[in-house]
Amino acid sequence: MANIAILNRQTHRTLCVQPAFAAPRNFVAVVVGEFVHLVAHYPILISKDSETGAFYCGAMLGIDQDENLFAGVSGIYRPLALQRGPFFAAGSDLAIDLDHPAVGSGEHLFSDAGQPTPYLQSIMALFRDLVPGNEQTKAFLGELTRLKLIVPVDINLGFDDGSERTLEGLYTVDRDGLLHIGDADALMLFRRGYLELCYMMLASLKQIPVLAERKNAALVERGRMAFG
Repeated sequence: MANIAILNRQTHRTLCVQPAFAAPRNFVAVVVGEFVHLVAHYPILISKDSETGAFYCGAMLGIDQDENLFAGVSGIYRPLALQRGPFFAAGSDLAIDLDHPAVGSGEHLFSDAGQPTPYLQSIMALFRDLVPGNEQTKAFLGELTRLKLIVPVDINLGFDDGSERTLEGLYTVDRDGLLHIGDADALMLFRRGYLELCYMMLASLKQIPVLAERKNAALVERGRMAFG
């Protein structure tokens, strides 16, 4: 259970957060402004919120539940959902989950004078991108839904240890459907930058076998450690 509190310079004067905390998550929500950074490393797919059923865009970080195959890897863009760590937007305020495992050590949030530290300032700047980014992503997905351009994709993977994985509940852009939309809709997608986003999502599918290679290497190493 999360323990959310509005961030306060008096109450949380001595609070610390570990910025590089590697969250054990295999799929994280992303916003469209991140696609240009994500496409070189992660598959960018669409899923449905388990509670609302609404579509959202996400980056695949691992194959199995709560698996981040990029944990500890430097030089790779980290999605904003991971960069934000235990912080949340609460209207115009910034809130923090005091029970989040990243809370308790690391970077101070406030100086001795009660001013936001450079780390906290970076989090504030992050939310200035993330909050409007969420609305832009909803608008993008709304148009894809209207044009019936979201299609399911099942991912079937096999590994050297003989195990297999089937990932369901994921969606991507209908490549063929893009070729058959009307001229007015095609122009709209182009002018809003949505067409570029669609093709970045499709290009990112090439990262699925790369991710599978990471998983296979982890399984091989696990087997080596188990059997010496």
